[in-house]
Amino acid sequence: MRLFVAVLPPVEALQGLSDAAAPLRELPGAERLRWTGAEGRHLTLAFLGEVAAERLPELEAGLAAVAEVHAVHRLRIAGAGRFGDRVLWAGVDGQVWALRRLAEAVTAATAEVTGATDDYAFHPHLTLARAGSSRGHRRAVQRVAAAELDGLVAALADYRGPEWEAAELHLMRSDPGGGSARYESLRAWPLADWS
Repeated sequence: MRLFVAVLPPVEALQGLSDAAAPLRELPGAERLRWTGAEGRHLTLAFLGEVAAERLPELEAGLAAVAEVHAVHRLRIAGAGRFGDRVLWAGVDGQVWALRRLAEAVTAATAEVTGATDDYAFHPHLTLARAGSSRGHRRAVQRVAAAELDGLVAALADYRGPEWEAAELHLMRSDPGGGSARYESLRAWPLADWS
């Protein structure tokens, strides 16, 4: 199964982002993007790739140990950016240092089980949209001009959503079949509450 580890923002935070991003769909270039729904918006801490079912107990034990020693922290969805000319994302602020430490610990705890190493530095974000072909079409990937993406980023740059508590670590399953990926939380562990 295809797995990753994530923090899931609460419904209120995702709704605020959806409301703020809705007008962006009318801006130039937006029609060439595949927009993610709220169910596809999460803070990925580590992508694990394909993991055999028999490795799950070992993986779960490692993630439980990470959750026990990393505290609940406060975050908010804020601002926007882009990765090249392919991805539009919403950013995160608040206790991002705690989220980074959590991501580093998750990567260390899962590397032995999965053999996966992250080649990219952790950049906390929620993907809003991707440039690409429309669902069901087998044509070359369309890229959105950087200037058009910059316009979308600028339109969301001042967004500051409600503050929320990152209180759980989730082991997620991704099913990419048939167009948009579907996500399922297989297990969650509460982060330490030291308050």
